[in-house]
Amino acid sequence: MDNNTFNGLVVRHRLHQLAELSNQEQLTSHLIKKILTPFSPDRMITDVGGYGILAIYEGKNPGPTTLIRAELDALPIIENDQLSYMSHHQGCAHKCGHDGHMTIVLSLAHALEKQPPLRGRVILAFQSAEETGQGAAAMIADPKFRPYKPDYAFALHNYPGMPLGEVGIKDATFNCASKGMIIKLHGVTSHAAYPEHGNSPALAMCELITLATQLPSQLSERCWCTVVHAKLGEVAFGTSPGEAVVMMTLRSETNGTMEKLQSILIQKVTTLTASMNLTYEICFEDEFRATVNNREAAGLIAEACLATQVTCHQLSEPMRWSEDFGRFTEVAGHGALFVLGCGENTPQLHHPDYDFPDELLSIGSKLFFTLINKINGTETKE
Repeated sequence: MDNNTFNGLVVRHRLHQLAELSNQEQLTSHLIKKILTPFSPDRMITDVGGYGILAIYEGKNPGPTTLIRAELDALPIIENDQLSYMSHHQGCAHKCGHDGHMTIVLSLAHALEKQPPLRGRVILAFQSAEETGQGAAAMIADPKFRPYKPDYAFALHNYPGMPLGEVGIKDATFNCASKGMIIKLHGVTSHAAYPEHGNSPALAMCELITLATQLPSQLSERCWCTVVHAKLGEVAFGTSPGEAVVMMTLRSETNGTMEKLQSILIQKVTTLTASMNLTYEICFEDEFRATVNNREAAGLIAEACLATQVTCHQLSEPMRWSEDFGRFTEVAGHGALFVLGCGENTPQLHHPDYDFPDELLSIGSKLFFTLINKINGTETKE
């Protein structure tokens, strides 16, 4: 690819074929770097927080730093569709549309090579491990990222169920916080004929499941606690169990409510196990901060929609699903995520038949470039 061409369709389909799981995006990162190179960023920093990449375009005059983020990773899903560009990696596919997000942000490099920012700088960030909630924190914590703290940060996510090419935006909380909580209960096994000689965690497990189900209704803020898995002992009719595991997903509209949910559950586990002479372990996985949109940044997205004649909806409530962009909005102060409609009859995200609509590539690119122009200005190279 030379510096005068960018075929988004070809790029998106090639990225789709390379689908890789979180923190394994080596081939994807290599291709991103290869595509970026002819578009002459002033600096390109690789291996940021994993396989992440920062492509930096500097303006001639002082001004703010604007970051536009895309995600590198795919999902452990087998494709059902018979695409001509199906994933080459069995059991791994871009069923969340990150191939489209990357292509949109790569197209900005093509545009910025010809029309660089007039003031400040623009950072095109390609982040690892969005699906696990690990990547944003790792990228931001990397010393290579620290000199480029953004003033503004933006990202989009494709959204089935909304008319094709329409935008949904909201200030304040846009995506819920969530985390997976794993509670392991340890008792003592015994012969099933003499359960009194052991200490089964069965009753404690049942109480925890009941508590988790009822807890959200006892709090004033909207939140959810979904038990996703429970296991008691092993399939052995001669043994009274000594071990149990309860796994649940905690979800809330604010980070403060998430802290409250977590605190209540930990305290209940501590009290319950002490009363039943059990011991316990607690750990967390897939931790996502709430994505909280800044009002000014959300307003800039609405203005960009107006300037590009894209229909924009104000959403009445946050998306319940989580997105690993909340840490960028916290760091930037002026940040926002928006959704771009995939069509009302499109398969849902993470469905085996889902595929990113290529019609969104030019829309997303125009919106981001308009945001850059509003914040940083652009100049045309002669």
